[in-house]
Amino acid sequence: MKKELNLVLAPHIAYDEQLLKQEVAQQLSLNPTDSIFIKLLRRSVDARSRNIKINLKLAVWINETSQDEKIDIIYRDVSDAKHTITIIGAGPAGLYAALRCLELGIKPVIFERGKDVQARRRDLAAINKEHLVNPESNYCFGEGGAGTYSDGKLYTRSSKRGDIEHILKTFVYHGAEEVILVDAHPHIGTNKLPKIISNMRETILKYGGEFYFESKLIDIKYTNNLVTSVLIKKLIADTIIEHVTSHVILATGHSARDIYELLHEKNILIEAKPFALGVRVEHPQEYIDSIQYSCNSHIEVLEKRDYLPAAAYSLVQQIQGAGVYSFCMCPGGIIAPCATAQNEIVTNGWSPSKRNNPYANSGIVLGLELLDFEPYKKYGALAGLQLQKDMEHRAWLMGGKTQAAPAQNLQDFVNNKVSSKLIDCSYVPGVTSVQMNDVLGKNIGSKLQLGFKAFGHKMRGYVSNEAIIVGVESRTSTPVRIPRDKVTLQHVQLKNLYPCAEGAGYAGGIVSAAMDGINCINAIYNTY
Repeated sequence: MKKELNLVLAPHIAYDEQLLKQEVAQQLSLNPTDSIFIKLLRRSVDARSRNIKINLKLAVWINETSQDEKIDIIYRDVSDAKHTITIIGAGPAGLYAALRCLELGIKPVIFERGKDVQARRRDLAAINKEHLVNPESNYCFGEGGAGTYSDGKLYTRSSKRGDIEHILKTFVYHGAEEVILVDAHPHIGTNKLPKIISNMRETILKYGGEFYFESKLIDIKYTNNLVTSVLIKKLIADTIIEHVTSHVILATGHSARDIYELLHEKNILIEAKPFALGVRVEHPQEYIDSIQYSCNSHIEVLEKRDYLPAAAYSLVQQIQGAGVYSFCMCPGGIIAPCATAQNEIVTNGWSPSKRNNPYANSGIVLGLELLDFEPYKKYGALAGLQLQKDMEHRAWLMGGKTQAAPAQNLQDFVNNKVSSKLIDCSYVPGVTSVQMNDVLGKNIGSKLQLGFKAFGHKMRGYVSNEAIIVGVESRTSTPVRIPRDKVTLQHVQLKNLYPCAEGAGYAGGIVSAAMDGINCINAIYNTY
């Protein structure tokens, strides 16, 4: 017999297999001789009071073997498929678009400007240790896209855009732990995601898809509002090939500035888009645990962390008509250097699967509207992009013209005081003490200061000099949208070009990008 059960339990019971079985047996009034098998269906933490609870949804089999279904996705051999689709970019949108092609019997051909996940590691090490940025292979460019080495968070609010469960099951099929199907805020971890991404590539190749690394889109040729071919620069050979195509998925990510500039130059319509930028703030993880789990002592923090995950937070405040909010919060994480050019500073954050590093970091950003781009209006659709570029370059100058980032202790920032000595920080290339408002500008800096003050009231102790801000957090999303038809998902001018996911302004994370990649393939399939 199978039953479903919803329970609200103390953490020490919810996370202990034996105690949980005893609780379930008691709830169902079972006999001591009854055997039970429990499968976790859903789990979330309720830390709104000192009496922390875990919400569980369980499937329970009583005196019988569980009827647990193995995840099996049917991919078709497309080696000789009738239809072929060109995919530019191997981030989550590109990869899931290609996997969807295999499900539908379409052959995907992927061109990725960066390197495979393993080769990317050397370029990431060069940024951290030698302050050298490879403009084609970095935290943003390469197999798996920006998400591969910045955490693998899988939480999304975009449930109406597609089948989230299918996306998560596809991750599990390719090696992710099944716990991502259960947790309210699933997370894979930067230490585990690269292997899963390479498994996806192997699936694509196994079933007849084509995959080309270090192959950069440099031009789009079109006639009568239809793309006829794309020019691809093979970076290793330094040669250019023309690839004839009938459909193009443009999934190049939010940092492919050269793509926006190419489209602008060719009079292919793009438009400025609101986005957010600010700083990355870092606290000791124990500090956040103490606040979120209402602890009065170091001992109490340790006791609660025996059963509870590293604490996270989500903050938002309206300041003078604009939103200041936390973004990409990384418990037990590290601040990473995510520049895509040598003369800029860009920060992001990531966590390993266990989220067991000693620091917690989060982007704290200000939402900008088109009116904020007014000083850059001469750049037209690229106005927000130029604002973003200027701030990143200013951060590089003030950091010392290396990948060392400008920084300020948090309380000092709020009080307009330059930090005489910066606290320790997880950002490996190093930090330089500056007045961050000189980097951010008065408009953004002053609103962030007010935002931090408000957060200090919401999370008592959040604002202190035990925390540090590091700048700049500027790649939250693209400042440019590539417009498309809402129904067909085709570009409004080029009828076989499909602007896709974060780089086109239609997604905001791994899962929503994956869904958009799938949706674009479905839209093309409907034209056959």
